[in-house]
Amino acid sequence: MQNLYQSQRAMRNMRKAAMQRGVVAILDIGTSKIACLVLRFDGPDRFRPQDGVGAMAGQSAFRVIGAATTRSRGVRFGEIDAMQETELAIRTAVKAAQKMANLRVDHVIACLSGANPRSYGLEGQVEVEGQTVGDADIGRVLAACDAPDFGAGREVLHAQPVNFALDHRSGLADPRGQIGNMLTTDLHVLTVDQTAIRNMLHCIGRCDLEVAGLASSAYVAGISSLVEDEQELGAACIDMGGGATSLSVFIKKHMIYADTVRMGGDHVTADISMGLQVPMNNAERIKTVHGGVVATGMDDREMIETGGNSGDWERDRRTVSRAELIGIMRPRVEEILEEVRARLDAAGFDHLPSRQIVLTGGGSQIPGLDGLASRILGQQVRMGRPLRVQGLPQAATGPAFSAAVGLALFAAHPQDECWDFDIPAERNGGRSLRRAVKWFKDNW
Repeated sequence: MQNLYQSQRAMRNMRKAAMQRGVVAILDIGTSKIACLVLRFDGPDRFRPQDGVGAMAGQSAFRVIGAATTRSRGVRFGEIDAMQETELAIRTAVKAAQKMANLRVDHVIACLSGANPRSYGLEGQVEVEGQTVGDADIGRVLAACDAPDFGAGREVLHAQPVNFALDHRSGLADPRGQIGNMLTTDLHVLTVDQTAIRNMLHCIGRCDLEVAGLASSAYVAGISSLVEDEQELGAACIDMGGGATSLSVFIKKHMIYADTVRMGGDHVTADISMGLQVPMNNAERIKTVHGGVVATGMDDREMIETGGNSGDWERDRRTVSRAELIGIMRPRVEEILEEVRARLDAAGFDHLPSRQIVLTGGGSQIPGLDGLASRILGQQVRMGRPLRVQGLPQAATGPAFSAAVGLALFAAHPQDECWDFDIPAERNGGRSLRRAVKWFKDNW
């Protein structure tokens, strides 16, 4: 764990250096596209102090001055599969964004959707030294959260204190300066496969860029797509990408659970390609233009040209009904949503006071998806778009850019994590592991 703290602290210091220079790049490495945004930080708000431990306080003033996207290559299930191809795609996106911004960028903050994330809820308790709670007490109580054996090859990506209690007064965002004797905290820890993280860092390094931060795309998509009330009262964000569907659960403005389903929009495209016997490019076009998941009486009569360039005129002029296309798409979309439902049930999502579900991501744009999702997930479902940020081109304001915009907000104002505090070297043992979300039933 000590190496991890050092590497995360080094990245935080690099982010501060980039902020002082006033420019940092955002890199969303997805299965279907790689998006790059160049941010410029202006004015006195650049170093505004945070309001509370981990609270998403006022965002720093930034503006998007460069944006580019390119088709992703060499990425599968949200993880790097072919290093050279991914390197070329990253270089293409970053170069185009730099050209638009008319300046060179050295530091990037990146997010990834794969890497098999797992959530843990840890609890720590210490006696307060002195009369009031100080930074040293926060460090000690975080050290008292005894990390279990996450397993070989796992690395902590996020470790956020999501709740403090002082002498049985729970739900405190920031106990510093308050009088009390016994300080307790709940810590949400998200671990990922070490290999996936190292491959990503190595790939970005090969592009002559320095990594100033890493985040889970499930987390940053929730930051940009959930409105403030949803983050406060309890909501889930489902980010349907090309190769993976990420989900995150928020309450009290903190992420308390994250997971990934290794299926996405590309799997629906592959089903269309096999079902209609057409190339993947044609299948993607048919899905985008004519796709849907709810058939009506009109769909039997609406005919779609499959197209093709095989040279066989009869084969290339085939037509299928829209009802047939929906019959191919719906089972896969249902399978993805059923898997999401199982993950939310495992997380104890039903115990939250509000159970809003927000669908976002490029794969969420299938007509009729919200109605199908509300039937399968059995909750209030709405379609989500990312928050508007200054300077963002109109083409980058859709659901497909939720993770990229959320990463920009995260870069401007990251939540406090374990490595932002001075953790004592000696760690107290014997603290029990509790599943994420469970303590919210007890405390909220």
